[in-house]
Amino acid sequence: MSTSPSSTSAASPSTPGAAVDLSITGMTCASCSARIERKLNKLDGVEASVNLATEKARIRYADPVTVDTLIATVKAAGYGAAPVRERTAATSAQGADDDHDHGAGAQHGHGDGAHEEHQGGAHDHDLVGERSLRMRAVTATALAAVVMVLAMVHPVSHALGSAGPWLQLLLTTPVYLWAAWPFHRAAAINARHGASTMDTLVSIGITAAYGWSLVAVITGFTEHLYFETAAVVTAFLLIGRYIEARSKSRGKSALTTLLSLGAKDVAVLHTDPASGAWTEERLPVDALRPGDRFVVRPGEKVATDGNVVDGSSAVDASMVTGESMPVEVGVGDEVVGATINGQGRLVVEATRVGAETVLARITRLVEDAQTGKAPVQRLADRVSAVFVPAVLVVAAVTFLLWLLTGHSVTEALEPTVAVLIIACPCALGLATPTALLTGTGRGAQLGVLIKGPEILESTRTVDTVVLDKTGTLTAGEPQLQTVTTTGRLPELAALKAAAGVEAGSEHPIARAIVEGAEQRGVEVPRAHGFENLPGRGARASIKGMPVTVGKPELFSTVPQELAEAVASATGTTVLVGWEGTARAAITVADQARPSSKRAVRELADLGLTAYLLTGDNEYTARAVAQEVGIDPSRVRANVLPEDKHAEVARLQAEGRVVAMVGDGINDAAALAQADLGMAMGAGTDAAMESADIVLMRSDVRSVGTAIGLSRETLKIIKQNLGWAFGYNTAAIPLAAFGLLNPMIAGGAMALSSVLVVLNSLRLRGYGR
Repeated sequence: MSTSPSSTSAASPSTPGAAVDLSITGMTCASCSARIERKLNKLDGVEASVNLATEKARIRYADPVTVDTLIATVKAAGYGAAPVRERTAATSAQGADDDHDHGAGAQHGHGDGAHEEHQGGAHDHDLVGERSLRMRAVTATALAAVVMVLAMVHPVSHALGSAGPWLQLLLTTPVYLWAAWPFHRAAAINARHGASTMDTLVSIGITAAYGWSLVAVITGFTEHLYFETAAVVTAFLLIGRYIEARSKSRGKSALTTLLSLGAKDVAVLHTDPASGAWTEERLPVDALRPGDRFVVRPGEKVATDGNVVDGSSAVDASMVTGESMPVEVGVGDEVVGATINGQGRLVVEATRVGAETVLARITRLVEDAQTGKAPVQRLADRVSAVFVPAVLVVAAVTFLLWLLTGHSVTEALEPTVAVLIIACPCALGLATPTALLTGTGRGAQLGVLIKGPEILESTRTVDTVVLDKTGTLTAGEPQLQTVTTTGRLPELAALKAAAGVEAGSEHPIARAIVEGAEQRGVEVPRAHGFENLPGRGARASIKGMPVTVGKPELFSTVPQELAEAVASATGTTVLVGWEGTARAAITVADQARPSSKRAVRELADLGLTAYLLTGDNEYTARAVAQEVGIDPSRVRANVLPEDKHAEVARLQAEGRVVAMVGDGINDAAALAQADLGMAMGAGTDAAMESADIVLMRSDVRSVGTAIGLSRETLKIIKQNLGWAFGYNTAAIPLAAFGLLNPMIAGGAMALSSVLVVLNSLRLRGYGR
């Protein structure tokens, strides 16, 4: 969890359970992140996770450790560290323009604790790194091409004669000293701390090639020069690292997009105490407080979460919730910050600002998932930590064995350099974080929030999906279905009497009856003496006549045809009557969402068995199940909210791995009990807290999207790791036996990292 600026201040004392995010600079491979993580975790009371792709460390710590201690530890390991500067998500778009002052002291926000992270500063840092890499790569490539011609094209080298080697030296020296400087610098820093990384391998490899050639030219022994090896390997590696940096930036784009969604300023309404007149004032979004009213004109972004108090419009929420169609809103409806208003003018009363908004919480969830590590990544980190020292030993053994088998120093040098270059574990370190970065970012665009990398493992084994009916498969908004009367009582008369009573209630069934009456042109009469009968119904007087609406037990006489209507109706049926006699039966029912049937079919295509869980009666549950395509044998009806978790546990006891899908409020216990909890909560607090995956869309098809995307992300991670492990395992012996030219090794090493990143970027197209 991100912390407020005060808690992350370097000067503030630590508190038990405190947490901080540090931005880490100088990491180049998995060995770097593993080393920093290892150093931090050696501190008492510290739990650290360092992510190479996001270049951040998430740390929990306790007294006497302070943020200063943590930063000093990272710096002692040879890397840079600074607390992540936080700011409001709502103001991030504005900050993107003025955040070039990357210093820790330049904090926005105010005393309400609203905060988000410094995406703008990180973006600037990325751009500077990319520009530097591009300049070095272009220079190294141009010079290496000339050196290649001088060394490999015989007529050219013959024409130059003794000047050729000196010309190669002249052209290769800036490549070795300037272009390859990032490798040498990182290797030197690590060597000072007794450590080694992939930069150590690269630096030693090209130093061996360049140094041997330098000595040869000076001493006049120019038969075996490796200037072209040093130059070409450096060029290949720099090109690969530049492409890798570009690709990583693209992987972060989803989170950057989220942060840039917020409105910059807002038209706040003020009331003149004397005249009561309204005036507008344009203010920064930061100035908004809960309770403020603001205007959203057509085409503008909604400044923050709130309720509509005037006007109506269609709001485009696609960038926040993934909903493809605009949503109609009017007085009383909730709107989410950063959504785009359609054609109408809205006046909205702010309910949440800053860090409490849906957008801010989405951003935190996405970043939490990206900063964490999947269990499979821990294995890769452990391998990388011992990999570099092992390669140095292999290279030394290779050199000695070639000498001992009668080869010359120059003949032993080439395979040794090839081993050092080909063995860099860069692809291994990028395999998981780049896929996680891209997958969770794509999920956020689709309205699917995966709360942690460990969730990916859960989706792999899930074989059963339990769907809550109300609010998940159905819209959760009952509608009037039928009216059955006795004797000569007209249906509209019965409906008019029931609507008059129910107009005083806020119960969903009551609203359905009133709305149904109005839709049929019935004028709802005024009732007096309304009395709520909890759990049974309601009672009121209409034109002096006491009318009762509710369950059969409220009536002394229930005609047979009405009793049968209650027993056989699909939905919920209430009786209407007076003078102790029920005279009509009114049925309301919740409708299945149009997309539910297709959603169930898509779950089956993923190999998942769907169950329906509901508190409704068996008849209603089976009707909904039949409509959406769930086998009647997999329907669980009459289940109370407190018993839902028991049903999930029962399925687990049968050996099933269960995903529970609910609305995140009544289903919280079941969501927690399930192996994978998925909340269709549209951003409510309960939904985000209780589930492993939050589905921002009200479309149940997003269940399949979430599971499919999670599985695809995990598959990409395994592909990446398989390639990285396989590449190193196969290539090192080839290099040691002299079957791999160092230049080809350099190109292959750079290409392997690029392939891993490009493979991860395929997730950006998921669901398109």
